[in-house]
Amino acid sequence: MAVYLQIEPFEPGALLTGFSAGRRETGAVVSFTGLARGSGGQVQTLELEAYPGFTDAEIGRMAEAARDRFALDDVLVVHRIGPIAPGEAIVFVATAAAHRRAAFEAADQLMDYLKSRAPFWKKEVGPDGARWIEPTERDLADAGRWDETR
Repeated sequence: MAVYLQIEPFEPGALLTGFSAGRRETGAVVSFTGLARGSGGQVQTLELEAYPGFTDAEIGRMAEAARDRFALDDVLVVHRIGPIAPGEAIVFVATAAAHRRAAFEAADQLMDYLKSRAPFWKKEVGPDGARWIEPTERDLADAGRWDETR
């Protein structure tokens, strides 16, 4: 299991290839790549702030919980911080499990957490200035699905 916060751009295909390599007992690998949206020219840059050592530890805690909950073989989370241009990858999540349903659900849960509850501070910068972004009602509802006992 690994969690990385980084300023540098990453190549999702290379991450997936590396994560999948040598998995002789894994039956499923699921990955998700999130991209920064330009919102029709209204967002010139997305800026993400985090507390290194805290934010990555909290994400790691959630990844461990997902690993236990879904009996995962492995988890990889790579998340950008700093300025991100529209079209650039922001986040990459990969899960490996014996069966596809567990891998899909774990990736879904992790993304819901990263989108709405992970300790990041997000700001959009556009032609009219900058504004802080909060999770939407939909983001919070998606994350809330995982609070229920399954």
